[in-house]
Amino acid sequence: MVGLKPSEMPPTTAVKFLGAGMAACFADLLTFPLDTAKVRLQIQGESQASQAARSVQYRGVLGTILTMVRTEGLRSPYSGLVAGLQRQMSFASIRIGLYDSVKQLYTPTGSDHASIATRILAGCTTGAMAVTCAQPTDVVKVRFQANKHFGPGGNKKYSGTMDAYRTIAREEGLRGLWKGTFPNITRNAIVNCAEMVTYDVIKEKLLDYHLFTDNFPCHFVSAFGAGFCATVVASPVDVVKTRYMNSLPGQYRSPLDCMLKMVAREGPSAFYKGFTPSFLRLGIWNVVMFVTYEQLKRALMNIQMLRESPF
Repeated sequence: MVGLKPSEMPPTTAVKFLGAGMAACFADLLTFPLDTAKVRLQIQGESQASQAARSVQYRGVLGTILTMVRTEGLRSPYSGLVAGLQRQMSFASIRIGLYDSVKQLYTPTGSDHASIATRILAGCTTGAMAVTCAQPTDVVKVRFQANKHFGPGGNKKYSGTMDAYRTIAREEGLRGLWKGTFPNITRNAIVNCAEMVTYDVIKEKLLDYHLFTDNFPCHFVSAFGAGFCATVVASPVDVVKTRYMNSLPGQYRSPLDCMLKMVAREGPSAFYKGFTPSFLRLGIWNVVMFVTYEQLKRALMNIQMLRESPF
């Protein structure tokens, strides 16, 4: 280790795990209103318990955010942020931070590079592992984002994040906290593969063809391309996941029942409700996350080397 720079040292699994969670939290802070707008647009059109909620119509990303601010207050686009940050610290740390380690585990001994199939398998594995651990935080986040409350304290079901966990567990059982796990595993396996594999491939090609060096422009293009690809392939299952996780007990028998009823009532275009905020959010989120992730890995390795230095 003597004489090596932090950039020359391969980051440890712990560094990648912690760096991914921190970078994802930072990206969430910047893009959370877009995620909330996406959720509101995705659930628009399904039955709501409140007549006041049914009267509010959302049009477009900016229109949705402005409508929320006007009718529910300035803090409404960030409703569920605490659960969102809890989700990222557990979710992103696993699916992104452990991706390289799992990829190496699947790579045959003696092979210089992982194949596309190996990368896809690694993405599916870490995505499924992350959902299994972080599903309750995702359920609570969606409930807060979807819940409309008009006026001070109006129609406010949960007094806080921890109260939401307790209320869901008390009213719906522990299964309620893992509601929508299967569609979420499906969605996040797809998203993780699309993000991680697409990012790797685009970045690799940009560097191979000498279109960019390994710097911010390269990371920006690769991350934005990964975000677009992830949005296209994951939007249908993302809409079903959001509807099912936000549904009242007994409203849908299963995710498949939710999907069939949604198509019957609203047509196939319902699968791409909220596409624009989803794309903007994933594109911006990926850029912020990957750029921050790279910098955090360097910084954490620098700190680690300083701590291990005998001087």
